[in-house]
Amino acid sequence: MKNKSVIILLSVFITVSLFSCKSHKNGEQHVNQKLSNSQPVKQSLAAAQGVVKITAPVIIYKTNADYYNNVSVILSDDRKDIVSYPDIKDVYYNGQLAYPTRLENGYLLDNRGIGKNVAFLSYTYDEYSKLVKTPSKEELITKIISKEPLSELYICNKLPKKDIKVLNEAIKNGLSNVCENLMK
Repeated sequence: MKNKSVIILLSVFITVSLFSCKSHKNGEQHVNQKLSNSQPVKQSLAAAQGVVKITAPVIIYKTNADYYNNVSVILSDDRKDIVSYPDIKDVYYNGQLAYPTRLENGYLLDNRGIGKNVAFLSYTYDEYSKLVKTPSKEELITKIISKEPLSELYICNKLPKKDIKVLNEAIKNGLSNVCENLMK
């Protein structure tokens, strides 16, 4: 009798525990909040609970020549070696070739992952994506057309990457007001 009571009690406890847990549809429930300027902001429940989602940095840059179509690599600090380069499958962003997004005044929004030590190759995105295999670092070094192509480079994590209108407005108002200049 005592064992039966324990089993019933455990069953009730487990049932209550299971039904008191609530799953979130697609992991996203939104919490409406107000900013000081009274604009509603949608924030994921995970973020509201202190869980941080890692997102790609918002990088805006200008080059000293037109490298819009060219694949980039990352060089070592002394610019003598390639420390990062894409696989032939990595030159895509959202299913399309990862060309940068054109912004106002000749600025570009990075869609692939450039940095201060970026260099551009003679390969275009289209050519690179059609290669049978990814070239070696040694082959890629011979394809570098510019080791110091940047004239400006900003990281703008306070700006929404997908809102081109907001990014262009920031450019018009001066990127240094809302972004960190990585060329200093």
